[in-house]
Amino acid sequence: MALDDILKQVPIDDIAKQLGVSPDVAKTAVEQGGAVLLGGLAKNASTDEGSAAIQKALKKHEGTGGAASIKDIDQADGDKIVTHILGAEEKKKVTEKLTQSDKTAGIDFGKLLPILAPIVMGLIANAGKGKSGSASSESQGGGGIGDIIGGLLGGGNKSGDGGIDLGSIVGGLFGGKK
Repeated sequence: MALDDILKQVPIDDIAKQLGVSPDVAKTAVEQGGAVLLGGLAKNASTDEGSAAIQKALKKHEGTGGAASIKDIDQADGDKIVTHILGAEEKKKVTEKLTQSDKTAGIDFGKLLPILAPIVMGLIANAGKGKSGSASSESQGGGGIGDIIGGLLGGGNKSGDGGIDLGSIVGGLFGGKK
């Protein structure tokens, strides 16, 4: 499982049309936004309390997945998810930094992240169900939800077409404060 799994479930052309950008710019923005959400989830999953909160939230998203259209996505719920993942202050900083990126000119990440968040949560929830044993029972052994999120992040760090390094984006946004 990799970030590409998220891309397959996102209506890229619909996002491009709604935001008035090319599908290539929309795809790059979805890659960056997905990496940010996964990075935030990974950071939260690194604590027992954060991991428990994520697992509770994932139960609400089991059985959900991609969307054929933006209209199929509960963006109000997505906004709440983004706030829970990043925190209100970090959400503001991250969306501003991503929105100002030259690689995704014209993308308002304040609008994009709430579209992506329910898709990401559904993908992770369904990936956790597919593992032998539950994510919560694996968490004591260092596996579980952190491994699922790590697999998504790790699988998306290298783009086969010479694209961006998503690990650098996440690191720059979360660890690059000076």
